Amino acid sequence: MQAWRVHENGEPGEVMQLDETDRPEPGPGQVLLKVRATGLNFPDALLCRGQYQVRPPLPFTPGVEICAETEDGRRVIATPALPYGGLAEYAVADEAALLPAPEALDDAEAAALHIGYQTGWFGLHRRAGLREGETLLVHAAAGGVGSAAVQLGKAAGATVIGVVGGADKAAVARGIGCDVVVDRHAEDVVAAVKEATGGRGADVIYDPVGGAAYEQSAKLVAFEGRILIVGFASGTVPAPALNHALIKNYSIVGLHWGLYNLKDPAAVLRCHETLTALAAKGLVKPYVSERVAFADAADAVQRISEGTTTGRLVVLPEGARA
Repeated sequence: MQAWRVHENGEPGEVMQLDETDRPEPGPGQVLLKVRATGLNFPDALLCRGQYQVRPPLPFTPGVEICAETEDGRRVIATPALPYGGLAEYAVADEAALLPAPEALDDAEAAALHIGYQTGWFGLHRRAGLREGETLLVHAAAGGVGSAAVQLGKAAGATVIGVVGGADKAAVARGIGCDVVVDRHAEDVVAAVKEATGGRGADVIYDPVGGAAYEQSAKLVAFEGRILIVGFASGTVPAPALNHALIKNYSIVGLHWGLYNLKDPAAVLRCHETLTALAAKGLVKPYVSERVAFADAADAVQRISEGTTTGRLVVLPEGARA
């Protein structure tokens, strides 16, 4: 089979190479899956660089999110078991963690539903306790993780403010449902959000960026608000001033969604059932901005790592319909 593999760590566009290799052999409790679509994520770039919290043995295949077909013909969503990731014709996954692909979504959309939307749902509901009528601010709202949070916030009845970088991303954020869009390249984010909220700020702030975005969040969080930390795409991990959180009465809440797979897998299944129901009602639908040919996967992962993409990029196997 063909598989994209990383033989040494570095930039995705430089170290990912297309190999001809054997199909992986499933271990105990695992299954072999025929890949139908692979959703690309920022962690794929971190894996290539050797900077992710999981460091699979070299060589490995990136691709942490797939829609695939089991040997008995079931269409499923899965998180592949590294080193046999999803950027290949076949991948391996734990059988107990397979989830049915929603009928309302095609293969590319289904592949993009899992990690970003599970992260958004657990973050907004389990960790931040988002309530109907509250104001949600989403940093990087036009990106893969941010766009999922926007849709889930709207589905929960929140007013959603999206912060983006550039006019093109602003147009995307409006298109996916943001009530207010702030272009950080053209506007003062703090002033614009305070104006939009009558000086109150946001009840929940969804931050997959870190760095300067977190500094803005601390200035914009409302009384009894919650700043939800889901990642550091900027490359800078903030060092919050806890005296500031004390004085302003807000919470700093962290989320590592992957821990739920270990600590509470039943909650992951319940979340998937909720997401499937929302997709059936048309309340959530992954914004797949590009359906990428298999041969172009390395370039796509590189572009994600550089922050130049919007929505979700999904790689389709050779011969699949775009």
